[in-house]
Amino acid sequence: MALQPDLVIGVDCSTTASKAVVWDRHGRLVAEGRATFPLLNPHPGWYEQHAEDWWTATTAALHAAISQLDPRRLGALCVTHQRETFVPVDAHGHPLRDAMLWIDERSPLQMAALDTRFGRQRVHQITGKPVALTPSLPKILWLQEHEPDVLQRAYKLLDVHAYLVRRFTGSWRTSWASADPMGLVDMRSFSWSTELMTALGLDPAQYVELVPPGTVLGEVTEEAARITGLPAGLPVVAGAGDGQAAGLGANITRSGQAYLNLGTAIASGTHAEHYTADPAFRTMASPQAGAYTLETLLRGGTFTVSWFVERFAADLRTVDPGRSVEEQLDALAAQVPPGALGLMLVPYWSSVTNPYWDSAATGITVGWTGAHRREHFYRAILEGIAFEQRLATEGVEAATLQPVQEYIAMGGGSRSTLWCQMLADVTGKRVTRASSAEATCLGAGILAAAAVGWYPDVRAAAAAMTGTGATFEPRQAVQQVYDRLYNDVYRGLYPALRDSLARLTELTHSDGTV
Repeated sequence: MALQPDLVIGVDCSTTASKAVVWDRHGRLVAEGRATFPLLNPHPGWYEQHAEDWWTATTAALHAAISQLDPRRLGALCVTHQRETFVPVDAHGHPLRDAMLWIDERSPLQMAALDTRFGRQRVHQITGKPVALTPSLPKILWLQEHEPDVLQRAYKLLDVHAYLVRRFTGSWRTSWASADPMGLVDMRSFSWSTELMTALGLDPAQYVELVPPGTVLGEVTEEAARITGLPAGLPVVAGAGDGQAAGLGANITRSGQAYLNLGTAIASGTHAEHYTADPAFRTMASPQAGAYTLETLLRGGTFTVSWFVERFAADLRTVDPGRSVEEQLDALAAQVPPGALGLMLVPYWSSVTNPYWDSAATGITVGWTGAHRREHFYRAILEGIAFEQRLATEGVEAATLQPVQEYIAMGGGSRSTLWCQMLADVTGKRVTRASSAEATCLGAGILAAAAVGWYPDVRAAAAAMTGTGATFEPRQAVQQVYDRLYNDVYRGLYPALRDSLARLTELTHSDGTV
């Protein structure tokens, strides 16, 4: 009797690693593998990667996961990935240069020129994304200006999903929920915007076919099967960017809840059935084909925490080797009262997207006195990120008239009980941990499960394959303290200092000197 497939596999090719996680139909993790790859920083503000590393790491991750089971049990594979990152390739799929990453900041002049070349309001209305450094578009325009030969020789410009799909299946196709963060997709029709491309001198033929997320877009080739250990002919399902996939892995398929991914960047998103664009959020394609995810993004999320650990708390690694530095700092910061003894921080360590969309923004710390120690600074970082999340969510609620009652938290930061409780107290909303630590990969697994017919649709698959853990309710007395700090101080800090910060940025050279 033939073995019936009862597992799916989700691949997450992120900014620093590729993970492969095998799921059963109940969303239980069966096997996993992981492999890292380097991040290149050839010049200040430039971030690149060897695209071949995505495939090498994905192959290694797949081998590690598949070695734990019979590959004949696999029913489908789906990819999620770092967004906005892209690579130009020739007709054989070979990269013509290193990939340019979502965190790359080399293109502020091209970003500003979009206003005169096309109009930032029109860009926003078409793509759902205010003009910013994060989407691929300004970097493509940088190539157009600085490396025109590369752009002219490029057969295709591939997002990470498209690159891996090409390696798995041999086809030039990608999900519109993977390509849309590039900033070139018309979000009403989910097609490449020929209006935008033509006006900017870009060639629509250099971009691959777009298909709805959750559809089978090809099968694993014999060559890919030999390299990866996957069964030849395995269906490959169109995925979505990692932010949207994480939302699906947290079962955010209706309004009223938001996912909160406490990762290197902090992404939060709500579900919307109809298209809308507003400076309070980025409008992304939902993993549910035809719907939308309204996403807020703080680029300096746990990146800011990691920065603090490396610069000011690395010595704690030898103080208590049995606990991480973050766990030790959490314990110290828990002894500090809400408000960090008057120390307040605006966490724009990596500029700011919503709601200000200011690439020149930098972090702010105010209220220093001689009483402060590093645990006060650490608590101020966590509180500042929580204040910023409240600002972001209130913007979404005001624009959509849809209140958010609960965050479903995931990512490394969600392991901190201190921070989860703080987020509840600052925002006044329930915070519930997602039960899976791999919500992004689970989102890909959900798309695969629905595509092979285990469930009638993606929403039903998400409901069956997800769960939640600990819940944190706002504490009224603490919430009142944070309400005063937020309303009376935090909301006005950046607007009051914006012009001074912009001038400071103008006066500061790339090497940090004035």
